[in-house]
Amino acid sequence: MDTSRIQHLIEDGLAGLRLAEPAGLASSLCAYIALLEKWNQAYNLTGVRVPEEMVPRHVLDSLVLLPFLAAERVLDVGTGAGLPGLVLAMASPDQEFVLLDASGKKTRFVEYAAERLGLDNVKVVKSRVEEHEDPAGFGVVVSRAFASVSDFIRAAGRQLRPGGRMLVMKGSFPEDELLALPPGWRLQAVHRLKVPGLRAERHLLEFCREEDGL
Repeated sequence: MDTSRIQHLIEDGLAGLRLAEPAGLASSLCAYIALLEKWNQAYNLTGVRVPEEMVPRHVLDSLVLLPFLAAERVLDVGTGAGLPGLVLAMASPDQEFVLLDASGKKTRFVEYAAERLGLDNVKVVKSRVEEHEDPAGFGVVVSRAFASVSDFIRAAGRQLRPGGRMLVMKGSFPEDELLALPPGWRLQAVHRLKVPGLRAERHLLEFCREEDGL
């Protein structure tokens, strides 16, 4: 991996996102990509094999969520290789992130990466979201690649604190999926996202309980 080139691509992407990132973020993200590339050769954590492609398709595609998190405890459902939760935790070190996945090989990688990167604001949980118990609850529950909107809300909605939000990342606007929302939930906002270096459509959908919204 050409570390200097990857770091340069990350720095350009951070500038394009105009995020007020903590010092050393680009170096940490570069180190994360190096770890992901190495583990991916043996464990097939992601279909993206080229480190240069991991920058827009994984790192920047995760960081674009940062302005929508607010100062809340975050649950990342189906985190996979730590996307978006691990990347967001690097960019928001004072915020608590719980990264959940049912796959042991993926949670082992995320635990290892969090330790190597010195992230003390990350907790990794190997579990199905339907079986996860956390009495404190979460202000934000996020999914980047977890089936349909309705399946996500049914599986993970109970993890949300009163007044919290479910954030779902999608490619094209999922009009058909919105016709099957579970009772008691509503679409609060839709954001069309622009990810530097990524031409594909990206949308962020915010959901809340009907009783919580105005």
